[in-house]
Amino acid sequence: MTDHGTELSKLKVIFTAEVKKHHDKENGVWMIIHNNVYDVTSFLEEHPGGEDSLLDVAGKEATQDFEDVGHSDDARELMKKYLIGTLPPEEHKKTGGTTGEKDKFEPPCSNLKWAVFALAGALVFGIVLKKYLSK
Repeated sequence: MTDHGTELSKLKVIFTAEVKKHHDKENGVWMIIHNNVYDVTSFLEEHPGGEDSLLDVAGKEATQDFEDVGHSDDARELMKKYLIGTLPPEEHKKTGGTTGEKDKFEPPCSNLKWAVFALAGALVFGIVLKKYLSK
């Protein structure tokens, strides 16, 4: 629920292509955080980190940038005031969400990485075994 009692499912659906159009003061400053769209144009001058930090992610997916800063509960509550919509489900980031929780995505290790690791382990084992047997 937002601070106005609106359920997230009833918010306007806004596509990423539309968000990208709002990337500066002239066109408005929109950003995507946890699959939600925020219009922070009126907040630029008030932002404690300065307007440049918001302009850097204007028109973009900004979840990681938002979470990396470690915003307070008060900041998260204040965000609700600027919530204008949500991305359509087909554009949701797999690691995103609307919970406001920090992303917990960890990329899987590639098969090549495991093969190299196994080969290195086998090589070390072979060297140790050869030294042991040669005594």
